[in-house]
Amino acid sequence: MTAFSRRRFLAVASAPLALAACGNGVGGNGGDRIDGRVDAAFNFMYNTLPDTRVLADKAAGILMMPVVTEAGFGFGGAYGRGALRVNGVTVDYYSTTSASVGLQIGGQQYSHALFFMTQPALNNFRTSQGWTAGADLEYAVSSNARSLSTGTTELLTPVIAVVFGQAGLLAGASLEGAKYNRIIP
Repeated sequence: MTAFSRRRFLAVASAPLALAACGNGVGGNGGDRIDGRVDAAFNFMYNTLPDTRVLADKAAGILMMPVVTEAGFGFGGAYGRGALRVNGVTVDYYSTTSASVGLQIGGQQYSHALFFMTQPALNNFRTSQGWTAGADLEYAVSSNARSLSTGTTELLTPVIAVVFGQAGLLAGASLEGAKYNRIIP
């Protein structure tokens, strides 16, 4: 093999790897962009629902998804990216995806936070190969504009979801069936 053909082979063989790295965000500023959105979502949540600070103070970790976009016309889907924070520090980045079928039309955006109230729940989430939100997920709901139910029962639940900042024309936001995967932004 000549030097020219070796270079050509190396260039052709390494091109897909270089493109994959670019598409995966390696070396990019995607993490900074996600962290900025996560910071803004935390500020909005704490200002809009101050009781979420009680959950945050007791949580082993919090996954914040600052913008999830959902659309449907018979078939539907949702996608968003966010960060898992432990003691206020980002430890991993995640995406969420979901699909649905049924009587639906429209679109919406919303934010949500998953509060991992126990260390085993957080460990299970971090070590899974794609964690799926199930029926055992407890929702903390707003009973008025600035109050959130955070009773003793909710604080003993392993994972509590708070959905906030909804905007759009698709009624309701459920996280059941949403899948979370670790990403490199």
